[in-house]
Parts: sequence; C-alpha cells; structure tokens
Amino acid sequence: MKADLDFIRSQFPAFSEPSLSGWAFFENAGGSYPCKQVIQKLTDFYTLNKVQPYYPYPASQKAGAQMDTSYQRMAEYLNADPCEIHFGPSTTQNVYVLANAMRPMWQDGDEIVVSCQDHEANAGAWRRLADRGIKVVEWHVDAETGLLHPEQLEQLITSRTRLLAFPHCSNIIGEVNPVKEICQRAREKEILTVIDGVGYAPHGFPDLKELQADVYLFSLYKTFGPHLGLMFIKKSLMGKMQNQSHFFKEGITRSMFTPAGPDHAQIASVSGILDYFDTVYTHHFKKEATGPEKNKALNTLFHQHESSLLKPVLDFFKSREDVRLLGSYRVGTRAPIVSFLPLKKPVEQVYKALIDHKLMLGMGDFYAVRPLMDMDIPRQPGVIRISFLHYTSLEEIDQLLEGLEKGL
Repeated sequence: MKADLDFIRSQFPAFSEPSLSGWAFFENAGGSYPCKQVIQKLTDFYTLNKVQPYYPYPASQKAGAQMDTSYQRMAEYLNADPCEIHFGPSTTQNVYVLANAMRPMWQDGDEIVVSCQDHEANAGAWRRLADRGIKVVEWHVDAETGLLHPEQLEQLITSRTRLLAFPHCSNIIGEVNPVKEICQRAREKEILTVIDGVGYAPHGFPDLKELQADVYLFSLYKTFGPHLGLMFIKKSLMGKMQNQSHFFKEGITRSMFTPAGPDHAQIASVSGILDYFDTVYTHHFKKEATGPEKNKALNTLFHQHESSLLKPVLDFFKSREDVRLLGSYRVGTRAPIVSFLPLKKPVEQVYKALIDHKLMLGMGDFYAVRPLMDMDIPRQPGVIRISFLHYTSLEEIDQLLEGLEKGL
C-alpha cells in the first residue's frame, strides 16, 4: 500500500503555514513538526482545564482523565503496561534519573558497557558512574563507517557486566542496530539493556514486548508531540531501583522516576500522537486492530515511503567523490538520517549554500560527540545532517538534491 501523502501532510499545520512556504524541512532528527491533534489537545487543556488534576471537581477530573488516557494509549501502542510508561522533561534528564536510581543495585567494581555511537543523553550519565565505583567499558564504533559491530561485545562483556547501553539508531550515523538480537544475548547473561530510541522512534514506534529491552527511551517532540521524554522501564525492574522522588512517592510508579513533575498539559496532549496514528491507520487500512497491530501496519507504511525517498539520496552520495558519508549506503538497514562531510569545500560554505536553497537542515555534532571522536571528525564545525520522515515529499527530495548539486 502507498502512503496518501496529501492526507498525511494535511494533519500537520506547518505544511499550510505561509511563512514556511517554499522551505523544505530536513532537520527532523532535531525535532519533528507537531500534528494538529497534539496542538489542539494542548490548546484545549490550557484553555479549558489548566488546573491541578485529580481533585473531585469537573475541570480537575477532566485534566486527570486526559493525562491517564495518554499513559494508557501510549502503553497500548508500545505493547507495554501503563505503569511502565514515564513522561519526563527530556530524554537526557530521564537517563540521569535512571542512572541514579540504578546505581544502588550494583557493587563497587561492577561494570557497564556503553556504546560510543550514542547521543550524549544515553552516554554521559552512565560514564559519570565511574566516579561512584562503577567500571565503564566503551564499545567503540568503526572508525571509517561509524557502525557498531555486535560481535565485539564478546570481548567487552565479563562476569561483572551489569548493564549495556546503546542506541536503536544513532542520530548521525543512521544505521539501525539489531536491538532484539543484542537484548536477547544480554538477557542470557543477566545483563540489563538500556536502549536510546531517540533516533529510531520517529520512523516507527517499537513493539517493546518484541524487543525485550529493559529500558527504552525516546523524545516525544521528535515524534510529532510535545517537548517531553518518554521512558519505558520494565515492570520487573522497577521494584529493584531506588525511588528518586519524595519519600512518600515510594511505590507510585509514575512519580518514582520522574521527580521533576512535567507539565500536565503536555502529558495530556501526548494522546494526540496516537489520535494522529489512528487517523492515518483508519484512512489507509479501514479495519479494526489492536494498538500493536496498528503500529506494525503504520511502521510498514512509513518505512516504505521513507525508503523510496532515501534511495535517491544515498545514490546521489554514492556517485560523488567529493563527500564522506557517515554510515552505510544500504537503504534497508538505515533510517533516513544522512550525515556527510564535504571534502573539497568548507563545511560552512556548503551548509550556507543549502540554506540559501531554502533547505532547513542542521550542522554540528548534534550531541553525538563520541562517534565523531571515534571517527576523527572535529566537533567544530562538525557534519551536515539531512533527516526526513514519512511526511516528506518527493518534491522536497528533488529540492534537496538540487541544493546538494549546486552546493557541493
């Protein structure tokens, strides 16, 4: 089935905004456009019931019910239990809270393996545990491609390894790692897994029961929603972790690992993401399905469209001798996150030419400092990153390729 792009784009107000007309958005890995369902729910909450939730008067009851709906519906789509879903201010903050909650589970001298392909959100907090008695073992990327090689884990894991942290998909390399297989190998050795899904989730929400990760994290502002981080923690693990909230919050799963208490309105608006998914699913498939079934169908629909757009982009770079592409040229194993270095012109000059061609994209390290270090790429000016999603059009890809042809 082919995605009805006109229908999909009609769900995003940005595509009818006059001030954005003519500009092609290719910095989606930094933050996606929000869908109209989220915008409406956020507006309604602030307008109609921006009060403290869960009191017995109507506005408060409605506020609490809307928040509950977001936990329940997100859990349904991700194939998880609502108590396993946590909304925090950001993925970075969620990981810092997580590291503090997990440290008491381990003894001095225990080890954690942290990949060097991660966004710093799933790297810095774990590495800081080296100051608190934990040995941090680095899983380096391939210096040429930036890829992770799972077979290297055999040399990194020991009898004292307690945790493995790595990304589902790097936010600059783009390659999709075999998460399910790695998690299975870790589980056999009783090693916990923490998966950074920030780069992957915009291209398809995971089925968390199928992946079998112990912790999975991603950012909702990169998946068409508000500026929150979502953290899944397996139910069987939560009871072993230390409460990070007020002492009287012990046992209240929503609070134990999100001590900051994020905006109620933003939590209530999260269900708008699932309303958008439901709308797209019904338009294309027109049959009843469970959340995981809808998710799987939409993942296939989105992946097919994104892959059809990714191929000409990768073909363009493969034909050039004046650029260095990070990652592989394989369409089937990577997300549409394409980072590159021009070899014959300064990065800043090429970037400016692309902006002048009305292309919205990014330049820098994107907080993925460690893979750049492994690949001997300077943080300043970094790389140019192209990232797109299922709402991107072929016309926008043509505009991108025209800009690259002129800019390089």
